[in-house]
Amino acid sequence: MPTLICLGLGYSAAHYTAAFGQRFERIIGTARTADRTARLAARPIGPHKPDVLLFDGGAAAPALLAAIEHSDSLLISAPPSAAGDPVLACLAGAIAHGRARAIVYLSTIGVYGDRDGAWVDEDSAARPGSPRSTARLAAETAWRTFGAETGKRVAILRLAGIYGPGRNALVNLADGTARRIAKPGQVFNRIHVADIAQAIDACFTQGADGVFNLADDEPAPLQDVIAFAAALRGVPPPPEIPFDQARGAMTAMAQSFYAENRRVRNAKLKTVLGVRLAYPTYRDGLRALFAAGEGSAMSSE
Repeated sequence: MPTLICLGLGYSAAHYTAAFGQRFERIIGTARTADRTARLAARPIGPHKPDVLLFDGGAAAPALLAAIEHSDSLLISAPPSAAGDPVLACLAGAIAHGRARAIVYLSTIGVYGDRDGAWVDEDSAARPGSPRSTARLAAETAWRTFGAETGKRVAILRLAGIYGPGRNALVNLADGTARRIAKPGQVFNRIHVADIAQAIDACFTQGADGVFNLADDEPAPLQDVIAFAAALRGVPPPPEIPFDQARGAMTAMAQSFYAENRRVRNAKLKTVLGVRLAYPTYRDGLRALFAAGEGSAMSSE
C-alpha cells in the first residue's frame, strides 16, 4: 500500500488523514517545531499514528529526504513566505526524483483579491491584494511550473474560509470571541473541513491536475453566520458592530480580510472532480456541528 507525506500536518491535513488514512499503509507528517512534532507523533489520527518529522522551512533532514523519495502522494499545506515556497526551496530535488506522481497543494481564494462582490471562477485572473495572498499565488505558479517540468500532476485547491470541529461560530459564541461586524454588501465563502478532505481525496484518486476552487454554494455575511449559530444554541446573538467602528481594534490580518469582497463559484470542483459537498451552505455545516455537541457547555474545544 502507498505512503502519504503531509508537508505541514495542520488542521486540514489532519482531517484528511483521519477520514481517508485507510488508503495508505504509512502516513508521514511534518511540523515546524520540536514541541509540535512530539505532540502530533504522540496521538493517532484516524487509523494511523503518523510518523512526524521536523521541518521548519530550513535544511531538510536526511530522514525527510529519504521519506519523500519513497512516497506515493504529497499533500502540501506549509505556507509560503516572502522568500518563496519552503518545500520547493528545500525539497524540490527529492520530490522530482521521487516516485510520487500526485501532488495536492492547498492555497487560498485570497489570490483573486477584491472583486466588489462579483463572482469569480478558475478562469478569472488572480489579483491578490495582500502580501500573504501574493506569496500564495507565487507558490501556486512555482508548483505548476515544477509539475510541468517534472511530469508530476499538481492539483491546486484554492480554499475558502475553513471551519469545522473546534473551529466554528458555535465555539466562538461559547467562548465569547464571536463578533458580528457588519460591513454593508460584504460576503464570504466558507468550506467545511470534511469537504476539504473529500476534495483532496478526489484529487489523489483521479490524479488531478490544475486549479480548483474549494468553496461552498452560498457566500454570506459573517454576521448572518453568527446569528444562525446563536439561534441553534438558543442564545441571543451579539449586537452588530459597524465595520467603521470596529476597524480600529482589528489586527492587520483582520482588516485585510474585510478589505476583500467576492463570490466564488465551485462548478469545476463538482463537474471535473465529481465532488458533492456534504455541507453546501454554512447552515448545513453548523447544524451538523451543533448536533455533534460543538459549542455546548460540555464541548472540549
